[in-house]
Amino acid sequence: MGFWDLLIVIPLGLLAGGLSGLLGIGGGLIFAPLLLGMGLSPHQALATSTLAIVPTALSGTLIHLRSREIPADSGASIGISAFITALLFSRLGHFVQGWQLLALQTLLYVLLVFTVSAEPPASAVGLIRRPPLKGLALVGGVAGLAGGLLGLGGGLLMVPLIVRGLGLPIHLAIRFSTLAVACSASAASLQFVSEGRGLWSVGLLLGGLAAMSAQWTAARIDRVGGQRLAWMLRMILLILVFETGRRALSLALGW
Repeated sequence: MGFWDLLIVIPLGLLAGGLSGLLGIGGGLIFAPLLLGMGLSPHQALATSTLAIVPTALSGTLIHLRSREIPADSGASIGISAFITALLFSRLGHFVQGWQLLALQTLLYVLLVFTVSAEPPASAVGLIRRPPLKGLALVGGVAGLAGGLLGLGGGLLMVPLIVRGLGLPIHLAIRFSTLAVACSASAASLQFVSEGRGLWSVGLLLGGLAAMSAQWTAARIDRVGGQRLAWMLRMILLILVFETGRRALSLALGW
């Protein structure tokens, strides 16, 4: 990695961490395009992105655990599920071509644009006082799928699912998402490292930078209104629809 690469990596790493701590995402939405732009193949970029997500999400998770904002049984339910399913799905990446991985990501982003919400639907409000353990385990499985197969932390998937499907407020959904992202990325990274996928040095550099800013924003999440958090998620998704879709099309057509 040259000097000019570092000038790009440092600010983008800090930005990824800030968004991770604030929105419950792993930072892969910034890591993966950055690594692709540096010339890595889709499989290599997604594996390295996952390595960077681990310290990023762990730093935010520690803040939430210290504040005791995550119930122990609920956190265990979503975290264990995310870890196990990420181990399973991380073995499937070899069977999917690079452009197909990016195309799957694009379709996922399009779907999520229309599902992001700051408040749960009226029919689910009654669940807010007691988070359903089975529902959280199912959401953790989605995180494992996203982390293991697609190289994403899964936060962009989990936050809408937890808010709209389980009836939890967005701030709590973000806290659960951060924990699950840390678990799924850790499991997927174990598999990627054993297969020799991903660049350790680059992943740790990005993750270390992101971890610093993730801690700062995670500690201040309650200062940001729910509607603003939802708006930020939606804008990020729209940008990703364009950028990831463009890269998938370029690879598919050989441009």
